[in-house]
Amino acid sequence: MDRKLFFQTILPLTVAGPLYNKTKAAGNFIQQTTVPPVLKAGDTVGITCPASPVDAIKLQDCLKTLNKWELNVQIGDTVGKHWQRFGGTDEERAADFQQMLDDGNIRAILFGKGGYGVMRIIDRVNWDKFLKNPKWLIGFSDLTTVHLHVNTNFDMPTLHADIAIGLSDDPMDISSTSLHDILFGNRIEYTVPGNLMNREGFASAKLVGGNLSMIQACAASKSDIKTDGRILFIEDVSEFKYTVDRMMMNLKRSGKLDNLAGLVVGAFTATKKETEETFTESMEDIIMEKVVEYGYPVCFGFPAGHIKDNYALKMNVPYDLNVTKQSVTLFEKFISGSPLPTAPKMMVQDTLIKVGPLENR
Repeated sequence: MDRKLFFQTILPLTVAGPLYNKTKAAGNFIQQTTVPPVLKAGDTVGITCPASPVDAIKLQDCLKTLNKWELNVQIGDTVGKHWQRFGGTDEERAADFQQMLDDGNIRAILFGKGGYGVMRIIDRVNWDKFLKNPKWLIGFSDLTTVHLHVNTNFDMPTLHADIAIGLSDDPMDISSTSLHDILFGNRIEYTVPGNLMNREGFASAKLVGGNLSMIQACAASKSDIKTDGRILFIEDVSEFKYTVDRMMMNLKRSGKLDNLAGLVVGAFTATKKETEETFTESMEDIIMEKVVEYGYPVCFGFPAGHIKDNYALKMNVPYDLNVTKQSVTLFEKFISGSPLPTAPKMMVQDTLIKVGPLENR
C-alpha cells in the first residue's frame, strides 16, 4: 500500500486548541469514564496466545520494539506451547490470559497471534479484577471476540491493532507507530483517500466491530455485538465472496445494519476464488447492496485489517466520521483520562505526522 496516499495527523494542542474550544462550546465532547490508563516508560506489557501458537523466536522484533518504547515485557506461559492448532490447551490458554488480566503490574496485554481459538476460552474468563484495574487489550482478527465481549458487556475500550508477531520498530511501519501513539496517550485523526462507492455523510458515535467472520460467529452469544447508534467497522481475509455476502445478509436480516450511525469497511484481502461458478459482484457491491436503503455514511477501503498498514483503532470510543468521495476522516473525540505525554515528530516519506499532547480536561 502506498504510504504517500495516507495522511495521519495526531493533533498537537497548539494546533488543535481552536478546534477544542469550538467543539466544547457546542457541547460536542464526549467523556468516557472507564478507560485504561495510558502507558509510560517502565510499564509492563504481557504477551499471551489465546488463539494460534507462537514460538518465542517469532517475537524477536516485537520484543525489540517494546524495548525501544521503554516498556518491560512479561512473556506468558502459552508462548511456545502447541496443542492441536492452538497455543496450548483450552485450560492453559484461559489460565494464561486470566493471570495477565489479574496481574496489577501488567498495564496492557498484547495477543500473540490470531487464527482461531478465543471463542473456546472466552466464557472461562473472570473479568472482576480487570474491571477494577482496566488495561489495554490489543489485537485483531480472531481477537475480535475479545473486543466484542468487552465492548458489549463492560462498555470498555479495547485496541484493534497489530498482534505481537506483526510488531516492528521500523518508523515507516504505520501499524506499529499508530499503536505506539495510542498507547502513549495521543489522540489520532486519520484522513485517507475516498472511494467512488462511498456514501457521503457525517456521523458521531462509538466505533465497534472488527473481523466480519468473528462478528457473525459471536451472534446470539454473550459476546454478540451491539450496533444501534454505532459506527460499525468490518474487515476480513481469505473468504469467498459468497461467504461475505452470506455474513452481510445475516447482519441485515438480524437488524444489525438498520440503525447504524455509519459503516467503515476496512480491508477485505486474499479473497478466495470459486472453482465451479463466479460471483460477479465486487466486494464493494456485495456490501453496499445490504445497506443501500439506509442513509448513513459508508466508506470503503479504510486501511485497517489484514494488510501491512493496519491502522490502530480504539474500539468502543466516540469518533467523528466524515465521508466524501474524495476522502474519509476518522477523528477520535476527547476521552477523559490521565495527563498525556509529549511525543516527538516523525517523518514518513514526504508526509509529516504531527504528534503532541492533549489537554487533560
